Amino acid sequence: MKLRRGALRAALALMLLPLLTPAGAVEPISLGLAIAGAAASALTGFISYPRLYCYFRECCLHRHDRRAAAALQENLDKKLFGQHLVSKVVVKAVRGFLNNTNAKKPLALSLHGWTGTGKNFVSKIVAESIYKKGLQSKYVHQFVATLHFPHAHSINLYKDQLQSWIRGNVSICPRSLFIFDEMDKMHAGLIDSIKPFLDYYELLDGVSYRQAIFIFLSNAGAEKITEVALDFWRNGRTREDIQLTDIQNALSVSVFNNKNSGFWHSTLIDRNLIDYFIPFLPLEYKHVKMCVRVEIESRGYTVDEDIVSRIADEMTYFPREERIYSDKGCKTVDAKLDYYYDF
Repeated sequence: MKLRRGALRAALALMLLPLLTPAGAVEPISLGLAIAGAAASALTGFISYPRLYCYFRECCLHRHDRRAAAALQENLDKKLFGQHLVSKVVVKAVRGFLNNTNAKKPLALSLHGWTGTGKNFVSKIVAESIYKKGLQSKYVHQFVATLHFPHAHSINLYKDQLQSWIRGNVSICPRSLFIFDEMDKMHAGLIDSIKPFLDYYELLDGVSYRQAIFIFLSNAGAEKITEVALDFWRNGRTREDIQLTDIQNALSVSVFNNKNSGFWHSTLIDRNLIDYFIPFLPLEYKHVKMCVRVEIESRGYTVDEDIVSRIADEMTYFPREERIYSDKGCKTVDAKLDYYYDF
């Protein structure tokens, strides 16, 4: 590093030389060559140093593991509402995995809950915590069931394509992140094609998948999650009293036996290759108001509590009698704000 610093200082000195030397004292062409040579030498050494190189171009695992975990914790604390289980489990799972230098398998998280409860939002935050470009990173790959795998008769083709895509990208970047959205709409059996990549193999055809991360998003199991949440509410207990052990096993069984789920009788569940089934609880009135406030602030406006309440009141809630949970979560908050503000 001393040599690199020396070369850099030399380049900077040569660049400043015309300002410090009387005109005509140095031959222009010779000076130009000297500056170019020194600068090139300095820059080559500068960029070849891995950490500095990553400032100029995106690198596989752009952020240091500990910084990634800290960023994940901070963003979930600030931006995710009403999901104490999600915040706790996701942070612990991702932080532990990133800091584990000898992982035995890839990390596999399955996020479940109603629309608007934060599943896509959390996967976005995970991506941003690891890569500065987040979902736009070339090391983050999203698959949407209805877009990328629409035809049931093409399952065998999709299986081959999916395996090739994962193999190729992990070969380039071991810390690749794969997000599968709309798992409840995926054709049964298709996701089992990636089973070898999630298993406990050290190498497959010379490639290790043990540093990769797989995140699955699904509405399947939302009924079971709501059932548990309602039981706690009716028994006078708060949603914060709900623990992962109260729901995870029932959730995994519900998803496994759901014929309308891409996980129906999946070997990923049968072989225990999904590390965590993470429940997103249905959001209450107070959580909707939190979402409205944050969205208003993000647009640079002063929060008007009257508008916050009016938007939250416009949402529909269930069950019909108790009206506890928003049936769309925070999904339509953005659109409703457009009605009240002339953006």
